[in-house]
Amino acid sequence: MTAHVHPIGAIIVFLFVASLVSVLFWMLHPPAYIPAAAAKARRSLFSVKKILVPTVGFPYSERGVELACRLAEDQKAEIILTYIIEVQRTMPLGIPLPGAEKTANSALERAHSIVALHELPVKKIVERARLAGEEISRIAKDYDVDMIVLGIRSEKGLRGMLLGKTSDIVLRNAPCEVVLSKLPLDHA
Repeated sequence: MTAHVHPIGAIIVFLFVASLVSVLFWMLHPPAYIPAAAAKARRSLFSVKKILVPTVGFPYSERGVELACRLAEDQKAEIILTYIIEVQRTMPLGIPLPGAEKTANSALERAHSIVALHELPVKKIVERARLAGEEISRIAKDYDVDMIVLGIRSEKGLRGMLLGKTSDIVLRNAPCEVVLSKLPLDHA
């Protein structure tokens, strides 16, 4: 008496053995241990969907744009570029400032070209305010951003402080995570 093997039965046996071997392999080769804090930090970075990047057109702020793009690449987060025109308190906010507006548009175009290299969604905003830091914080809240990337100057300002008025206000008032990017002194 000879046993006949049916092709469908052979396929079922093969699939059963393959699934059994794969389960055993999975059980015997667990992934590397990752501390809970590291896993949480990694997950939180992947939840970033909108990044606000203020720019003024200087190398330190353009470096901030590049850093924001690199942080946004994996999850294809939207980059929101903004330029704040600070208007003195002695002048009305709506006063025509063609020179400042031209500077703003030029800085945003340079920043936009950096974002375009990374093929990320981008939005450009020009606003007027008395204090740029307060306006950046307001925009972050209004647009529900997950992170602000702020390029800061390398040289020390008044009284030997590295942070200026704008970055200090943003750090104190931002409704989200703030990342500071500072160029090394020899690149400024």
